[in-house]
Amino acid sequence: MEPNVLLESLIEESGVSRAGLAGHVNRAGRSRGLALRYEHTAVSRWLKGQRPRGQVPDLICEVLAGRLGRPVGLDDIGMGASAASAGTDAGAASASLSGFVERATALWRSDEQQRPHLTTVPAVTGTSAVMPVWEWENPPEDTDVSRPGPGRVSPADIAMLKAARDHYEQMYRKTGGIATRSRIVRFLNAEAAPLLRGGHSDALGRSLHRATAGLVAVAGICAYDSDAHGLAQRYFHQALRLAKSSGDRGLGGYVIALLVTQSLFLGDYRRSIAFAEAALRAAGGHITPALAADLHAMQAKAYAQLGDAASARACIGRAEAQAGRIHTGREPDETGYVQPGLVDVQVAEALIGLGDLPAAREHAASAVRAPAHDRGRVHRLAMLSHIELLQGEADRAAGTAAEMAVRARGMESQRLRDRLRQIRRELAASGCADAVETTDLIDEALRVPL
Repeated sequence: MEPNVLLESLIEESGVSRAGLAGHVNRAGRSRGLALRYEHTAVSRWLKGQRPRGQVPDLICEVLAGRLGRPVGLDDIGMGASAASAGTDAGAASASLSGFVERATALWRSDEQQRPHLTTVPAVTGTSAVMPVWEWENPPEDTDVSRPGPGRVSPADIAMLKAARDHYEQMYRKTGGIATRSRIVRFLNAEAAPLLRGGHSDALGRSLHRATAGLVAVAGICAYDSDAHGLAQRYFHQALRLAKSSGDRGLGGYVIALLVTQSLFLGDYRRSIAFAEAALRAAGGHITPALAADLHAMQAKAYAQLGDAASARACIGRAEAQAGRIHTGREPDETGYVQPGLVDVQVAEALIGLGDLPAAREHAASAVRAPAHDRGRVHRLAMLSHIELLQGEADRAAGTAAEMAVRARGMESQRLRDRLRQIRRELAASGCADAVETTDLIDEALRVPL
């Protein structure tokens, strides 16, 4: 079950407590001859995604409509047929785009309000995880995304959204996803949500959806970096739906690459391979060399974990071939993360899985020599230190890890903390004389709780 953010949003807007809503539903039921005895715990279950039986959803609509002074339907409270068929925020192809916008913006509001259940919900698996990718890849397409509405969206608005995406991506790279997430979610609510509800033509609407998709994807990255995997997945699914309505297949491929990254982290290697293949297949000629290189490299990592050395090495070859074709000036902003050396890091990790440590070290060292932003530099140093430890060169690894710890200061990222803790454990187990000083540096970087 996924949290019912639509119902939560309407409850908050109506000003009724959970116990109050339960009492109102009980009284409304009595007028229909129903003996209901709901308490606040039942409302909590509804907010977690449970759908009450019988006439109760209609009673909830009746109560909320009376308090809000406007009609409220089952779709409005997240219990209608479209919500059931959608399954995720990406929505089924038959679900209306306007309905998707309402579900998406309801999630943003709940996230800004720091609803605790949002960050603890695990990522969905099975059909619910696969359907958004399948729906992106397959018909029907959105033939018209124009929308009547108050105000009119302008090209200047879209330029602002694009600038915001770049701004928050840079913030994420410098300070981490934990520090950045609240800022970008606040921006989505204050700036992007009103624009999505505003009036726009089909052409301008597609540009609006593309720009918003880029922002939502960064929000998902920040949630992933904060260990809120269910929330991150929902943001990625939203970004994928917006990419589809924008008509930009390459952008959809980029969002799927984010889902592949998350699937790898969660250990779902087969899904990682399938998602990457879907992106490569469906984006076709719209996919850029940078994105193709990253997707092939991530497939190599997954195949290595599954013990398929032949497929892993084939993907490594394809990744390196695509990396050689990258021209920075011809890549969209979203694939700017594929900086020099990134593919080397991915390949090094795949080679570790294959047990080829000398080749892995060569790639990791090459990645460290290449220019990188602060976050990328920490990740690369962690990879090289890990390989040096695996090869029994603890003294050298301690020096590499010391630089890593210094560069990680000031970053609020669960993913980087995972790497720091891993290297600390390995250094401490090595018994190296220099390890004590380096582990102290790592402890200093980890001292402030996130």
